[in-house]
Amino acid sequence: MEDKISRNEFLKSLGFKGASLLAIYCGASTLTSCINEAGDPSGGVGIDFTLDLTEPANAPLNTVGNYLIVNKVVIARVSQDVFAAVTQVCSHENKSKVIYQGSGFYCTEHGAKYTLEGVGLNSEGRKGIKAYNTEFTGTSLRIYA
Repeated sequence: MEDKISRNEFLKSLGFKGASLLAIYCGASTLTSCINEAGDPSGGVGIDFTLDLTEPANAPLNTVGNYLIVNKVVIARVSQDVFAAVTQVCSHENKSKVIYQGSGFYCTEHGAKYTLEGVGLNSEGRKGIKAYNTEFTGTSLRIYA
């Protein structure tokens, strides 16, 4: 049988230097967790999925002004035939807090504002966010990079 050690014992075995390196590696800027959400929810692979707007889960997109979050992508129905899609991850502090609000995208965490194309509109959003292409055909909406 293998011997297992607790997390506390493991950290003690690392000593101060090892624990310090671990803290730096995990993101000393926030020190809240080792998870730092990337601005590209696909992890660099690329986004490409299709939504059937007749499905109940996608019903919000049948109304102009509504939005839906799928796979960390915020998809908004801007007009009858126009959709916009951006990453849900805000460029300000890499948190999944971006929503659609009226004529653009907004981060509820610190107030970053973005255009429909992901261009930053204020100091918190100055880095911009990843925007995706949309293709609307009949009742199908494709979101892709």
